[in-house]
Amino acid sequence: MATTLSASPSRQKPISDPVRRRSAQGRRRNVGWLFVAPFGIVFVLFLVAPLLYALYLSLFNKGLATGTTFVGISNYVKAFTDPNFLNGVAFVLLFALVLIPVQMAVSLAAALVLDAFSSLFVRFSRLMIFLPYAIPAVIGALMWGFLYSPSFGPLQQIFGANAPALLSPSNIFGALVNVVTWQWAGYYMIIIYAALQGIDKSLYEAARIDGANGWQIAWRLKVPMVASSLVLIVVFALIGTLQFFTEPEILAPISNGSIQPNTTPNIYAYSQAFSYANFNYASALSFALGIVVLIAIYIFMFATRKRGSILS
Repeated sequence: MATTLSASPSRQKPISDPVRRRSAQGRRRNVGWLFVAPFGIVFVLFLVAPLLYALYLSLFNKGLATGTTFVGISNYVKAFTDPNFLNGVAFVLLFALVLIPVQMAVSLAAALVLDAFSSLFVRFSRLMIFLPYAIPAVIGALMWGFLYSPSFGPLQQIFGANAPALLSPSNIFGALVNVVTWQWAGYYMIIIYAALQGIDKSLYEAARIDGANGWQIAWRLKVPMVASSLVLIVVFALIGTLQFFTEPEILAPISNGSIQPNTTPNIYAYSQAFSYANFNYASALSFALGIVVLIAIYIFMFATRKRGSILS
């Protein structure tokens, strides 16, 4: 008797399931790209494309008689031998050496104090310390400009003719350090505070049983436990400080000449582009500053590397 053999459902599943699985994975992948696409488009249009165009401009030179000519790396050679650019780099490096330790000390002290207590007052204090970062840098610089103003600022109203000239050439460095410190200390405090909240509280109890006081717990236990966050903060601060632009540019009109167009590399590049229409050289200056930032970050990461850690 002839029998008809047909494939059972159990035998069909191994063939159809992988196909369905790959199809489902493909649909999920396409949906994922759909969600990423808006950011990707904005990223390419407003970051990648301008950078590539600026790189293209930096390789050319434009003159009234010669027109646009390809010069290769000549603009970069000129940038790294330009006294104005080098003086600006020296200023921001010195500024970073002074500013970053001050910011670290303020943000670390604030985070340690807030971590030691738990109350509604601590939450309010945390918000107030973070608030200067929430204010746009331009608005913050304008507010500090009012406070520093020798004409109508509160110091002039209180001390009159004896008011200290905070924007004078001898005081402008400290005045800028003060502005940037309070602009960013709250942001760095939040990073450190979040890292402190992740520490196992049983470690504190063990330290107290061993006889450690509050200062010893903070300095010998908490600070080493958040060392990776401190390194991250220094990297952020170093990148931002070497690209210093907003605060001195806003305060320049009331600084009575204390802030010059070559005070920082970014201001120098900005003046070359929009005061002298030298866009090619300004592009080269911007990329030259990027090279300086990369070198500075590499030196710092190399100096703070640890064996067996992600920083090595």
